[in-house]
Amino acid sequence: MGTRYKGSADEVSALNAFIALSRAADSVLARAFVPVAELGLTPSQFGALEALYFCGPMCPGDLARKVMRSNGSVTAVVDGLVRRGWVLREKSSGDRRYRTLRLTARGRGLVRRAMPAHVELVRRQFSVLTAAERQTLRALCRAVGTGVR
Repeated sequence: MGTRYKGSADEVSALNAFIALSRAADSVLARAFVPVAELGLTPSQFGALEALYFCGPMCPGDLARKVMRSNGSVTAVVDGLVRRGWVLREKSSGDRRYRTLRLTARGRGLVRRAMPAHVELVRRQFSVLTAAERQTLRALCRAVGTGVR
């Protein structure tokens, strides 16, 4: 169902696109993270682990930007990952204020276990689109997300 807002055609069109995108994103996210939840991880925790796995060690601020979360939110997520033995906070030898986040062997193993089922669910959800449609969707989402076409 679209908006019931009575505005200009441009306003209604924008709101309807926003509603469709929001609902689709919520639906895809809810299904895509089922295997992750079965491992006891939240989507935010998995996002942090995945970023560290594929991008390598980084400082908390870089991780926050990578997973598009606030510094405070990432701190809370990382605290939990450190407690569970999946991430290490390493102090810099040159600047004691600087920390680097690094996956432990257990953290790498967890990501390796979680990725196949996660990827398969995402692949299945997007199988309703052709490869060209997925590329178009990606370009459109980037344009909306950045405000640049």
